Amino acid sequence: SRVVFPGNKVLEPLKYTKVATAAAVSRRKVEGCIQGTTSLLSHCLGKGENVALILRNVGMLLIEGRRVQMKFYCEFLKRLSGKEHVEDVFKVPQLLDMMVSHVVPMASLTFSGRVIIFP
Repeated sequence: SRVVFPGNKVLEPLKYTKVATAAAVSRRKVEGCIQGTTSLLSHCLGKGENVALILRNVGMLLIEGRRVQMKFYCEFLKRLSGKEHVEDVFKVPQLLDMMVSHVVPMASLTFSGRVIIFP
């Protein structure tokens, strides 16, 4: 069921079956993976720990204190935009800070106590 928030923002539940079909795995495996990851993330944040959540082939969500930042893999942004060169993806120089390369060790980008890798 859908939930409507102020400003007509709609929250829809995750469609586990659709994700399972796209990933070619069982619905049960998808549900377990997502629930396990969100539970660990919630536990870490509840204890006040800094967290880096790595989303394979997408990028990394950094949560450090009150600072939340998303860094995207260059390859992901190129695929998403259909552009061949990273410079063509964003014309705004400040947005280039949101990109990271696969070859950069994730631990070097964060002061996080926990690094969670989402499969």
